[in-house]
Amino acid sequence: MNKLIKYILIIMAIVVSNSTNAQTNEDQNLDSKQEAIIRIAALTAKGDLDKLKTELNTGLDAGLTINQIKETLMHVYAYAGFPRSLRGLQTFISVLEKREAQGIRDELGSGASPINDERSKYERGKAILQELSGTPETEPKTGYAAFAPTIEVFLKEHLFADIFERDVLTYQERELVTISVLTSIGGVEPMLRSHFNLCLNVGLTPNQLEEFVEVINTSLGDKEALASKKVLEEVLKNKTSK
Repeated sequence: MNKLIKYILIIMAIVVSNSTNAQTNEDQNLDSKQEAIIRIAALTAKGDLDKLKTELNTGLDAGLTINQIKETLMHVYAYAGFPRSLRGLQTFISVLEKREAQGIRDELGSGASPINDERSKYERGKAILQELSGTPETEPKTGYAAFAPTIEVFLKEHLFADIFERDVLTYQERELVTISVLTSIGGVEPMLRSHFNLCLNVGLTPNQLEEFVEVINTSLGDKEALASKKVLEEVLKNKTSK
């Protein structure tokens, strides 16, 4: 009887261990919604509206709400400008109209929650950046922030307060949008490096970021994928050497 009980306990332990490992591996992979956000953001920034139509449909079919996709397209403008963002929104309108004509009813989803915070937008943005980076904003300003203090205020008040504060997308999702756009436009490796670090700080795993490069490869091409892979490898190497 004791041997039988021991055997049952061993089997149960194996089952639990396999289940836990499977869940861990699943948590470390990008899900279909995250992949859709990457493709939508990258193609919007690139201006490839034909491919964007396909990915907008794929995103909706994967379970992204209308408001989540709208928020993704709006977030793009902070890094690629209003023209790309507006063309993306116009393309999304046409996709929704076609789906509605086909009898497809997509979920609108929640809008942004009201902001009940009496601090100034600058202080709220500063706090959000500190949360994203894990680094207190206490050091004297250097570089562009010292050279052009006004743009540092714009970044805190608008990018990190007005945009990142909106809870339609999570910080992880917003960072995926950001690195997708930066990879798409190219030539901004210091910013991409910074946001890869922010991705890790908000809980995205190295494996998920390596998958991000694969998604970029299939949606944009080898050139963009290789450039982002190089920056990511530098970031991960620096993380492991610390």
